[in-house]
Amino acid sequence: MTEFVDLLKQISGLLWGWPALILIAGTGIYLTIRLAFLPIRRLGFGFRQIVAPATGVGTIGAGAALATSLSATIGTGNIVGVATAIHSGGPGALVWMWLIALVGMATKYAEAVLAVHYREKDSLGQYVGGPMYYIRKGLGENWAWLALLFAVFGMIAGFGIGNTVQ
Repeated sequence: MTEFVDLLKQISGLLWGWPALILIAGTGIYLTIRLAFLPIRRLGFGFRQIVAPATGVGTIGAGAALATSLSATIGTGNIVGVATAIHSGGPGALVWMWLIALVGMATKYAEAVLAVHYREKDSLGQYVGGPMYYIRKGLGENWAWLALLFAVFGMIAGFGIGNTVQ
């Protein structure tokens, strides 16, 4: 049992060590600069869209879309993560979380744009998309294995992330 715990600690250290943090933060900084700080500049527009009425056939209001988006983005992990960060690093950890959140907005924006751009309609006429689709269609069929890997790890993570905490 001890060997298994040690293996999990090594994998965790590899996945969530300094290289991963630098890669995640670096991607956010790169996208923020390349997008000319778009998510920050257009924050007021986003807030105005929340109260705008829905227009068009089959659309939902911006407030309902925001609630749906937030429910998929902010979960138990975010609540537990903040408490854990404050416990481990003190109140100063919040400053770093806010700074990373500022550049993380650009990453989230880029993911949403890719998801909308590469989505497709299924046999029922419903839109389907997400990371698996934009990896496969955006990077080409040679990267279909990565899209499949993402989908499999996403399924596995779905059991271990939210449900474990609950």
